[in-house]
Amino acid sequence: MSREVLLLVDALAREKNVEKDVVFAALELALGSATKKRFREDAGVRVAIDHETGNYQSFRRWQVVEDDSVEDPARQISITEAQKRDDKIQLEEFIEEPLEPIEFGRIGAQAAKQVIFQKIRDAEREQILNDFLERKEYMVTGTIKRMERGNAIIESGKVEAALPRDQMIPKENLRVGDRVRAYLSKVDRTARGPQLILSRIAPDFLMKLFELEVPEIEEGLLEVKSAARDPGSRAKIAVKSNDQRVDPIGTCVGMRGSRVQAVTSELAGERVDIILWSDDPATFVINALAPAEISSIVVDEEKHCMDIVVDEENLAQAIGRGGQNVRLASELTGWELNIMSMEESVAKNEEELSVIRKLFMEKLDVDEEVADILAQESFTTLEEVAYVPLSEMLEIESLDEKTVNELRNRARNMLLTEAIVSEENVENMAEDLRSLEGMDNDTARELAAKGIKTQENLADLAVDDLVEMIEIDTERAKELIMTARAPWFT
Repeated sequence: MSREVLLLVDALAREKNVEKDVVFAALELALGSATKKRFREDAGVRVAIDHETGNYQSFRRWQVVEDDSVEDPARQISITEAQKRDDKIQLEEFIEEPLEPIEFGRIGAQAAKQVIFQKIRDAEREQILNDFLERKEYMVTGTIKRMERGNAIIESGKVEAALPRDQMIPKENLRVGDRVRAYLSKVDRTARGPQLILSRIAPDFLMKLFELEVPEIEEGLLEVKSAARDPGSRAKIAVKSNDQRVDPIGTCVGMRGSRVQAVTSELAGERVDIILWSDDPATFVINALAPAEISSIVVDEEKHCMDIVVDEENLAQAIGRGGQNVRLASELTGWELNIMSMEESVAKNEEELSVIRKLFMEKLDVDEEVADILAQESFTTLEEVAYVPLSEMLEIESLDEKTVNELRNRARNMLLTEAIVSEENVENMAEDLRSLEGMDNDTARELAAKGIKTQENLADLAVDDLVEMIEIDTERAKELIMTARAPWFT
């Protein structure tokens, strides 16, 4: 029988183009499945085949668990019982008893064959998939083999891939037999069917299409930096030239628009704007919003957003139909963009100025004129007044040296007073809140300043309330509140 095993393994490995180890593993599983049928309960069985001789042994096995953790006596044994048989055995290890091997020729059951062939099919599919992935082909071209619930199953060589309905371009009518291009968006190794998941709406698909149509990109003369899409309607792509002699936009457009038209045709008529990339964020945003003309732009590095002011006549063009133009420009550049008219910009500036003026008047005990001077000189916080270099403040023509020193002293005293009050608030917090898991000093101070001084106070808050109250992200707010509510459920 041992020779018969080796011959079978050799034949299957050759026929299915898989490693012999895979066939041995499948055969061990099949023999184990057949051996289990000797027992009424769902016993643990292991079969080991000698890869050199073909001889095999069968074992009944139990996993060693804690004395009070035996839930399945057919497969588990307590550590005390196990150590009676082997005093060196450890938890999670297995204790085994040899079984009389079943005759190989009597397996014959269809179930055993199915186990073997299923394992080999899985290994074969894995091998094909690995070969495909090694080639790093992110652009997949194939023929639609069948449609399943609106999803297209595409055959590309020996590989099957799925193009989900929600990854097709809107209003696109794909049918069986159509030849399709798509971008490999992910690999789902847990799927029973096709494991390659494709997309025709991903920005990467647009970028790969340009790589195919524009040889200069593959040669490294041009570089596609980013892309944004409203699939089937409009798209923007940012390109950069690595060679001063090459015009990035003209090269991507091609002679009489041939290159960009080829891409548009593949994307079911999607209009593509080619944008000149810049390492200066403001310039890049201005390019991305073209042809709308920008009057002024204010960059907020901390919030990673920009306020963009345009004339009334350019407002609709900058925003685009349904906000499409500004949304695509925002996705392309990675910045949050706020488009506003001159009137809106003036109103916003006045509102911000009013808040800063009020802060300085209250905290520094100065009149409106002095508060306005500080605000117009771009001071926005007490820290800036207290600690910017003295030389910078002395450059303000409207303020003499004595006034500057007085303002700095007042700002420092107010900051010190606020720090002492903050510490007192934290000290007055209930111990259960101060020691709450996930709580830190900065968060505790912010909560105390808002009157949240007990665990019960925090537990009563909704996540949205906490996010609005202090600077905290939604996920952390949720964790803190749920931790504070833990006593409710015990």
